[in-house]
Amino acid sequence: MNTPPPPLSEQIHARLTERLQPSALRVIDESAQHAGHMGANDSGVGTHMRVCIASPLFAPLTRVQRHRLVYDALQDFIDQGLHALAIELI
Repeated sequence: MNTPPPPLSEQIHARLTERLQPSALRVIDESAQHAGHMGANDSGVGTHMRVCIASPLFAPLTRVQRHRLVYDALQDFIDQGLHALAIELI
């Protein structure tokens, strides 16, 4: 029996936990708020995400470098249809 994959927000949370060892992390699916906008899908999930993250790996980096780490960790999700990613460094 095939088990459906976990929600995209959970997949993103797992990926960022694995790659960036965050000290704080929240992943919020804001897709429903963007219904009818470019990049939205009919399901209302999985297209627009907000990531609130803190990581000790960020300490020596500039804001742009920190954002780049997050984008790099999630690039395959973007390639597969994640339309918008808001990053809040906390």
